[in-house]
Amino acid sequence: MTTRRIIAIAVSVLCAIALSPVAARADNPIVQTIYTADPAPIVHNGRVYLYTGHDEDGSTYFTMREWRVYSSADMVNWTDHGSPMNLATFSWASADAWAGHVAYRNGRFYYYVPVKNRSTGRMAIGVGVSDSPTGPFRDAIGRPLVENGEIDPNVFIDDDGQAYLYWGNPNLWYVRLNADMTSFSGGPTQIPLTTAGFGARSGNASRPTLYEEGPWVYKRNGTYYNVFAAECCSEFIGYSTAPGPTGPWTYRGTVMPRQGGSFTNHAGVIDFNGGSYFFYHNGALPGGGGYTRSVAVERFTYNANGTIPTINMTTTGAPQVGTLNPYVRQEAETIAWSSGIETEVSTEGGLNVGWIENGDHIKVKGAAFGAGATSFTARVASAAAGGRIELRLDGVNGTVVGTCTVPATGGWQTWTTVTCPVSGATGTHDLYLRFAGGSGTLFNVNWWQFAGSTGGGGNLLTNGDAEGGTTGWGVFGSGTLTSQTGTVHGGSRSIGITGRTASWNGPSQNVTAQLSNGRSYTTSVWVRAQSGTPSAKVTLALTANGTTSYVQLTPAATLSTSGWTQLTGTASVSWSGTLTGATVYVETAAGTDSLFVDDASMQ
Repeated sequence: MTTRRIIAIAVSVLCAIALSPVAARADNPIVQTIYTADPAPIVHNGRVYLYTGHDEDGSTYFTMREWRVYSSADMVNWTDHGSPMNLATFSWASADAWAGHVAYRNGRFYYYVPVKNRSTGRMAIGVGVSDSPTGPFRDAIGRPLVENGEIDPNVFIDDDGQAYLYWGNPNLWYVRLNADMTSFSGGPTQIPLTTAGFGARSGNASRPTLYEEGPWVYKRNGTYYNVFAAECCSEFIGYSTAPGPTGPWTYRGTVMPRQGGSFTNHAGVIDFNGGSYFFYHNGALPGGGGYTRSVAVERFTYNANGTIPTINMTTTGAPQVGTLNPYVRQEAETIAWSSGIETEVSTEGGLNVGWIENGDHIKVKGAAFGAGATSFTARVASAAAGGRIELRLDGVNGTVVGTCTVPATGGWQTWTTVTCPVSGATGTHDLYLRFAGGSGTLFNVNWWQFAGSTGGGGNLLTNGDAEGGTTGWGVFGSGTLTSQTGTVHGGSRSIGITGRTASWNGPSQNVTAQLSNGRSYTTSVWVRAQSGTPSAKVTLALTANGTTSYVQLTPAATLSTSGWTQLTGTASVSWSGTLTGATVYVETAAGTDSLFVDDASMQ
């Protein structure tokens, strides 16, 4: 049994003792499969992407060899995307994959990280680059971007387009990045660490201010904020404000007091879907501490005067934004809470959940079953005897609404699809996948999906997962549809379209018979560019009484050729008179680039 399995099982046991039946509902720390540290969140195309460090099991120092990335559309169910970058990415680095930060610009993602330069033995700032928020990242320049022995880079892009790179421990530095994000103008400038700007520290003549490390600079309502780790050791989170990106700074006080079982802390602050969120780390998992940390998040509201309130660590974490759609394919590594499991790279792409033993479980929060699910399908593999997936509502020992048997498949990456009936899954519930069977490791799970009595589980689209080839799909305008097996979001097939002659042409489905006047529908489609980086959206064309109107179902988002982008949104649909035609289709804002489409739903 690995250390990580011991962590997860111990968490479940300890929480059950302390908090009774609702223990497993805790959402902090938000990753339980490994130790994570130094959160760096960004918002992109309607999702939060959270970049973290990875504390190795049993560490007695900051033993870190890779970075990790997770994403969420609802702030409670987080999808593990694995490691987008590690020490080997930088041929000149020898150690220390420490706290980094990602910035998005010009269609690319830039990952700034501190690592030890092999040739000098000093800490330096490297920069990775990728076309996708989930990587993989490559070394952008083949050498350090800047090197002065200090750590913790953070990038802020101001409203005028000027980007700044901040970093430093024991000092605080910045450079003005050029538009290419991989070079800078002038030299590093040291920000004066005055007691007025960063608070007064007592008992340490060599470090008279509270500033320690981990700057996080951002702008809100014309004011610049610098949130930082203060006064090691043990650190709390403090902050300062300024009228400009380089100061002068004024110390404003404590954001998060000392707490949480780790002598360090590291903050990240974002706004998402109308809320403000504060990310941090602590030592809350069993075995956790200053070198085995875990990332958590809280939602907060700024005071009326723009100051940040005091934020304390909790186990309940942030509230869910919206719900999770169980009728579209969900990756098994999308998790709000788990016990016992780990993730690994799958031969079918992405990750899968593995090391499953009897009694382990995964929770996803707020699954919206609506009128009711009738079946459950999962992609599974087992080199052992297999086992069972128990589908339970609102608790690991909650009501069983279905049980799927997993057979032996002959290998841990030899995949098959299993389906079982479901009864009693209606409304919105926390869903628990509880795993059962004999001794030892039972099976792996790659993805899962529910279906219902109408249109595949409330899904108005036919063959939305594209596993049935092009069945149910057509072309709005011009183009040629094909069933694809080489590039997929989930499962083994996707839909490809080539030969578009106008931006409004795209893969489509007729939903005339399925729509109800005046109702709101939630749409989700995963799209990927075959060429270029077009901006895509999902649109509904409604024809009633001879007049056609158009409803934009999802916000537009920029596509990538190296990864999938989810187009999702909720829109009301209404018309006057008799509806004679309704077509859902994927289009682009401009151009005729070829596209891939997969895992589409409208409900």
